[in-house]
Amino acid sequence: MVRLTRAQQQERTRAAVLAAAREEFAERGYADAKVDRIAERAELTRGAVYSNFPSKRALYLAVLVDSIGHADAAETPSPPGLAEALGAFARVWLDRLPLTADTPTGGKLQLRSLAGVFDDEPGRTALAQVTRLEALLLALTLESRVPRRTRQVRLAELVLTLLNGAGHLADAAPGFGDPFDVARACRHLAVLDLADTWNPPHLPYVSPAQLVQDAWQPPAESPDQVTGHRVGFDSDGVIAILGTGRLEAAEEAVRAARPGDRITVAVVTNDPAEIGRLVRLRVRDLAGCLRRVFAPDAWPGLRLVLDDRAAVASAVGITDPDDATEAAVRIRGGKIFARASGRGAAHAVATAGDPAATRSDGAG
Repeated sequence: MVRLTRAQQQERTRAAVLAAAREEFAERGYADAKVDRIAERAELTRGAVYSNFPSKRALYLAVLVDSIGHADAAETPSPPGLAEALGAFARVWLDRLPLTADTPTGGKLQLRSLAGVFDDEPGRTALAQVTRLEALLLALTLESRVPRRTRQVRLAELVLTLLNGAGHLADAAPGFGDPFDVARACRHLAVLDLADTWNPPHLPYVSPAQLVQDAWQPPAESPDQVTGHRVGFDSDGVIAILGTGRLEAAEEAVRAARPGDRITVAVVTNDPAEIGRLVRLRVRDLAGCLRRVFAPDAWPGLRLVLDDRAAVASAVGITDPDDATEAAVRIRGGKIFARASGRGAAHAVATAGDPAATRSDGAG
């Protein structure tokens, strides 16, 4: 018999815990599941479970993340217009709705339901912020379907509100509502004029970035949560380090970016086991839907990495990142050319050294 390495044994234990947890959550739901029963199913000790997952919530989130398969790029061209794009995205998103024959607890897993999982303030804040990030990613994709790439964030927020509402109703009252009607409704939202403009009132008061010539040691490559590809940090561009409580600031870098700028958002948290997994779950879920509908030429140009070990933050010079972190740097010619921290940091760095930095930033 081949002797397993320590890493192989750890991976086998983790896989056994996940399989047992999936069965427990499917049978009993999140609230009634017990870690002791999960350990018994996996033929492991309670301590072995907790050595891999520090809490039942972390384990439940890991099961949900593990349930999302890798979605390859769409084999057909992207939908030609906004209405078609909305309808196609909604149909893919609604695939998760359980059937009337599904058990209530099994249906919650299929829905990737978070009902009753995050009832504390840090979790609710992170969930609100990651939903804003989801809307931005969807909007940037939709903007490739409209003339002049006008801003579509409010439309994306409305679509996600409708889809998540359908999901919550399917959770509470399985079988109610027709998903095809919901998809058609999303398609018809394309005709609404939501007067969507980009004009945050705080941007005119953001302090300019500090221009520097600091050494830059790029961290190792990390997976881009949008494309699924590994990306590096050695090219010119803007890197924003955002805690899970400030994810909405990603749009500040996007809207202030110059043509050709490479924008990377590195998400940090002081709770990677739970809050970090929540972000991973929601972003991977949304990105999977986008990849099934849109060809790569329509994907958001924003690169998103989860900096669980704070490797990117450390390279930037942030020694103790947390969920409130908001900082950014611009890389130019292999050095840090500009840096900023605090509210508006991504905007300040994206416009650093730009003679037109006083423009209105009214993209869309």
